[in-house]
Amino acid sequence: MSLIEALPIALLGALLGLDVVSFPQAMISRPVVAATLAGAFIGHPPAGLLIGVVLEMIALDTLPFGASRYPEWGSAGVVGGALFGAQPHGMPGALPACLLAALLTASISGWSMVVLRRLIAIRLEQTRDRIEEGSRNALLSLHLSGMSMDLLRGGLVTITAMMIFAPLVRAIVAIWGSDSAPSRAVVVVIAAIVAGAALWKVFHSVRHVLWFFLAGLLVWVGLLVTR
Repeated sequence: MSLIEALPIALLGALLGLDVVSFPQAMISRPVVAATLAGAFIGHPPAGLLIGVVLEMIALDTLPFGASRYPEWGSAGVVGGALFGAQPHGMPGALPACLLAALLTASISGWSMVVLRRLIAIRLEQTRDRIEEGSRNALLSLHLSGMSMDLLRGGLVTITAMMIFAPLVRAIVAIWGSDSAPSRAVVVVIAAIVAGAALWKVFHSVRHVLWFFLAGLLVWVGLLVTR
């Protein structure tokens, strides 16, 4: 993948990385959405949806509260969806290799968010006096600069990950020894175990959430059967 080809993916990663915290927090940065959109950019939305569902199951264990450090799934979903969508259909090893690339991107991007918070804190310290005096311009400048830096962060993370992992994924797929079906099955089982553990923790920590979950599941099954 050339730099020019990666630019649209980088723009998508920047926008969805911005959604994680800064704006508009509309859940479009969830892995299932981000990866599907990236797969559509490549021309294979079903491939993006497949890896997006796997990433979403793993991301269920992430609780992005407060100033804690956590993986950033928006840009990572874009990277995973774009890489998997670019692979020929049914290629052995494609899903595990692209999933690994997405998980590494999520971890690195999470670290970049910590760096961004420190930069914003420095910027806040520089404008503290003006903000305490009630300066509207200082407050707007702080918000806009923080959002702009977050947009740039997501774009840089995405394009860097694409340029690094695209050739790496091709190399892994070229030497993969097992068939496609077993490797996909292992990935899905591991993701399902992670998702099950995350749900189990929620069921035991929030009252009545299990019953809401079961009710929603029954409604979904009913709609699926009656269609």
